[in-house]
Amino acid sequence: MGSKITHPLTKMTLAPTTTPSRPSYFALAAWLVVTFAFAAIGAAGSAQAPSFYAQLVRPDWAPPAWLFGPVWTVLYALMGFAAWRSWSRAHEGRLPPALMYVLQLVLNSLWSWLFFAWHLGAMASLCIVLMWIAIVATMVLFARRERLAAILLVPYLAWVSFAGVLCYRIWQLNPGLLA
Repeated sequence: MGSKITHPLTKMTLAPTTTPSRPSYFALAAWLVVTFAFAAIGAAGSAQAPSFYAQLVRPDWAPPAWLFGPVWTVLYALMGFAAWRSWSRAHEGRLPPALMYVLQLVLNSLWSWLFFAWHLGAMASLCIVLMWIAIVATMVLFARRERLAAILLVPYLAWVSFAGVLCYRIWQLNPGLLA
């Protein structure tokens, strides 16, 4: 790391920021593969989602089924890029954010199975709350390494926030279909 720097205008001493290690496009590819692998696990649980979603009573503000695929594709790409940005900073301290990132991916995949495959509305609602907490924790840990990595997760957090409310409301509207 570099030495401390004195800001010329404020005369404040600034500690050096974590500098990125050399960008690794292999690491970028690896984080995208990991992220989309978890997406595929969730997608396997969502195999019957279109027909199941069509059976559900949904609030008027629920998005059409066709919108979920494109939205999630963009979000997963942003998530993988964010993970790479955090990982690409200096080597020290990169494991805790990476582990939290993987935890939220596990919860993300699990939610699809809980809701679409197993029709467990209460458990899916709880899972999405835990996922939301894990996303916020990931953002905090990413922000400590690189601010942009955390900012890239804002659309994901917004979508999961919306999805959480939607999940809960659909569960409440469909007690016969979602336990």
